[in-house]
Amino acid sequence: MPAYWIARSKINDATEYKKYTDLVPGIIAKFGGKVLARGGRYQVMEGPAKFHRFVVIEFPTFEQGVACFTSPEYDRAAAFRRSGAGEVETVIVEAGDATR
Repeated sequence: MPAYWIARSKINDATEYKKYTDLVPGIIAKFGGKVLARGGRYQVMEGPAKFHRFVVIEFPTFEQGVACFTSPEYDRAAAFRRSGAGEVETVIVEAGDATR
């Protein structure tokens, strides 16, 4: 069952943040991920308007999404944004309706 990596970001230092975004596509591909939305047009419908960049990535399985996020490769790339270049909230959600 597919899973979705959903991130919302606030970029504080575009130059440093770009070092992160330049590395991530190859890492995502290695784990079978496919970017569905990265940046682009958006509208906050409810909640605070703190974030201004949104990303949705589809993975073949929940486990592959988690493995990507917790991989040493991703950790090295994320160090650029974690050093203050950006603020990010990320979730990985398995597809389906768990209320049924």
